[in-house]
Amino acid sequence: MIKIPKSHPRYWSLYYREKIIEGMEKGITAKAGLIAHGRGEAFDYLIGEKTIPPAEEAMKAAVAKLLLAEYPVISVNGNVAALVPKETVELAKALGAKLEVNLFYRTEERAKRIAEVLYEHGADEVLGVNPTKRIPGLESERAKVDENGIWRADVVLVPLEDGDRTEALVSMGKFVITVDLNPLSRSARMADITIVDNIIRAYPRMIKLAKEMKSWDRERLQDILKSYDNSKVLSDVLLHIKDRLTRLASEGVWRKERLD
Repeated sequence: MIKIPKSHPRYWSLYYREKIIEGMEKGITAKAGLIAHGRGEAFDYLIGEKTIPPAEEAMKAAVAKLLLAEYPVISVNGNVAALVPKETVELAKALGAKLEVNLFYRTEERAKRIAEVLYEHGADEVLGVNPTKRIPGLESERAKVDENGIWRADVVLVPLEDGDRTEALVSMGKFVITVDLNPLSRSARMADITIVDNIIRAYPRMIKLAKEMKSWDRERLQDILKSYDNSKVLSDVLLHIKDRLTRLASEGVWRKERLD
């Protein structure tokens, strides 16, 4: 990684961009992962590069559902392994969830390397290196899953854009949670719970919530889910973006008038 001065106004953005590049060089992240990361950055700018209230609401509902699940599984792709490997392992342990590697640009070598990264950060078990089942309706490599992982899961956390698999998993009757900065993506619209936030902020916050909510009784967790409306959350995100852009545009006109 290149050395980025911490005084740089975009330090963290550049830091995680370098993590993605490093992941590609290590054979963890696919080249297309760089494009996906850039698209996510664009939407992060739009929401203000912070966790907004609709995302916080979705995270709380997601953690409640994962704690109530009989067999929760967290899916891991190359970008996740490059950006938040430690947090992914910690979240799985806090929730009692399985970890499974699942890739669109799958090679056996990439799957093994991602599993190794998770083991290096404390994972006890990583599924998906030797998949044994196929998700019905998918022709891509994402269809390959472990019968003791995603195939068996009742609740699956699918972070980052993954629309075709999200739709297929919902069709299988699974409850799908996604972390996706693009509120207009198919994964965001097809998932049962959509967390519109950067995964580097979402996972640490979800870990804290999981540790806090683990002691709550089932009725309290179920009440959170009963009041949750994913369509409203996505609408609230879009309204937030609209209001923010309107405000920025207004401020821009004001500055121009002062300069004139």
